[in-house]
Amino acid sequence: MPDISSVLPEDLSAVVAFHGHLCPGILIGYRAARIAMRTFGLERAYDEELVCVVENSACGVDAVQVLTGCTFGKGNLFCRDNGKQVFTFARRADLGRAVRVSLKPMAPPDLAGRNPEELSRAELRQAKIEQFMDAREEDMYWVDEVALELPPPAQILTSILCDNCGEPVMETRLLSVEGRRLCIPCSEGWDPATVHRSDRGPG
Repeated sequence: MPDISSVLPEDLSAVVAFHGHLCPGILIGYRAARIAMRTFGLERAYDEELVCVVENSACGVDAVQVLTGCTFGKGNLFCRDNGKQVFTFARRADLGRAVRVSLKPMAPPDLAGRNPEELSRAELRQAKIEQFMDAREEDMYWVDEVALELPPPAQILTSILCDNCGEPVMETRLLSVEGRRLCIPCSEGWDPATVHRSDRGPG
């Protein structure tokens, strides 16, 4: 992959490095995150002070994680996979006041008179990248201030051994099945002969 750090903004280069390549999808999340952070004067989250709810599990979510510091591991990124390019951001200190950034319907990119059927997949992707890089924000997104019911902060919970496979499981994910405490895979009939660790204890 050629070095693009000299031609892309520094923060977008960081997104590309994290995601692995430049594509139309990361530009959707990148530009949405920049709009939200500018609108609310947000700074990248150190901990859970900033929350983001995304409505897809596509490429743009990687840009949100890099720019905003909202991550699944940190517990301040939540996915409600509605299949929509919608991103809602809120600070916990603002008690539910949030900004919702949603992608508008976009016309096909300008191909300068070329027949799309004669272009390669890479050429069509490049045309979409250029479209998303150059589009005016107001032509690309709806931006609305909304009220968001904030998800609870992340919790550190006790792990308990599954009675079938013996692997540690977060206590809130254990299921009671015929008097046994089972992880979700074992409760769904996962073959215990495949992996069985009931003889394992702490340490």
